[in-house]
Amino acid sequence: MQELIKQSFTESIHTKIAALDVLAPIIENAAQIMLNALLAEKKILCCGDRFSHSVASTLANALNYRLEHERPSLPAMALSADPVLMSMLSDEDKATQQFSTQLRAIAQAGDVLVIASAYPNSPTSLRTIEAALSKDMLVVALTGSDGGEISGLLGPNDVEIRIPSDKAIRINEVHQLVAHSICDAIEQTLFPGM
Repeated sequence: MQELIKQSFTESIHTKIAALDVLAPIIENAAQIMLNALLAEKKILCCGDRFSHSVASTLANALNYRLEHERPSLPAMALSADPVLMSMLSDEDKATQQFSTQLRAIAQAGDVLVIASAYPNSPTSLRTIEAALSKDMLVVALTGSDGGEISGLLGPNDVEIRIPSDKAIRINEVHQLVAHSICDAIEQTLFPGM
């Protein structure tokens, strides 16, 4: 069992090292897009499918409250994936609209959608990105593998942070690190010395 545990750690480390040089400038670009939106008094809306929703929730809460230092709150929120909503959207087709419906109701032009998906052909993610684009939002997509259909939806001003792995769990681990890195960069820029 210890060998399996060590293998998980080793895979995680190798995935992060492979991502480091390739993704640093892309993550910086994503952080700058989000920072520009916040400075323009826009909001950051986050979501993710399956385990990736934890990444979205982490990012939204870290922006809204704090990552490491006490500071003023920033306008960010994770779109809801609560059980009541899921029961209202009980059939499979409607369930893929769980985030896109909310996005259409509360998003405004200039807001930023941050969407995390280790499954880049997820119908839920695709519908959410389509809704964001219809609202004239910018999209920061955290993906993996080959980027799938998500890559094809993104425009020239959107950002894809694609993790170089085909394993969903490794992708999700690096997505968490990306979320922390983005939030830290925004905090340090907006609130230096705190």
